[in-house]
Amino acid sequence: MGRKSAKGKEKKKKRKEENAKLEVSLAKVEAANKIADPLELLSPFKKFERNGLNLRIECMKVANMEKDLVDWAFQLTKANMQKLYEESDWGWKDKDKHAEMTEDRAQYLVAFDVTTGKPVAFTHFRFDMELDDEVVYCYEIQLETECRRKGLGKFLMQILELLAFKTDMTKVMLTTFKNNKVSQDFFKKTMKYEVDEISPDDPLFDDAYHYEILSKPTKKSAKPTAPDTTTATQSQPVTAS
Repeated sequence: MGRKSAKGKEKKKKRKEENAKLEVSLAKVEAANKIADPLELLSPFKKFERNGLNLRIECMKVANMEKDLVDWAFQLTKANMQKLYEESDWGWKDKDKHAEMTEDRAQYLVAFDVTTGKPVAFTHFRFDMELDDEVVYCYEIQLETECRRKGLGKFLMQILELLAFKTDMTKVMLTTFKNNKVSQDFFKKTMKYEVDEISPDDPLFDDAYHYEILSKPTKKSAKPTAPDTTTATQSQPVTAS
């Protein structure tokens, strides 16, 4: 059969290296998903006490959430986001959004008012693979009206960044509508997220795609800043669908 070419050997070696890297990434995601309560890695951040808010933060898998809590999260998302969805190519479908929010891997950070016990804000996120990268993907961050512009949105996103760092994910990712100026300003200006390399783009038409995929690296070389406990920042309903 003859000797294999050096080029063929190099390709085989590269495939082995890529497969090995993928196996490592998958193992990291699996390990992160097995953590019963990821917020135990960040115990000091289980409360938010500033700007007139006194909240406790809990992390839970969707399978462990009571139906009333899931229903509240869905209704808040619908109230905040339905119009933006309907203005996009996606449209809004209750069934599809509810299925996304209750998928087996879904996890939630939920902020509860300490006095009333009522939920006032949440993020829906997952430890997952995005192409070859192990990531924390933020699907939603939604706040009740009375909790906005008080730094809570920034606090919750920074917790996700720290969870990604603690579990050795490569980055935090999310999707946002281009016509949602509040979301665009919050993520790009306040949180310093950038358009990810996999975000769809048409050089001929700026409006060819109605959404962008944003990301922020969380490798050791880009350690995220711990949640600020002194400065209030704008936080409004945004989507990461």
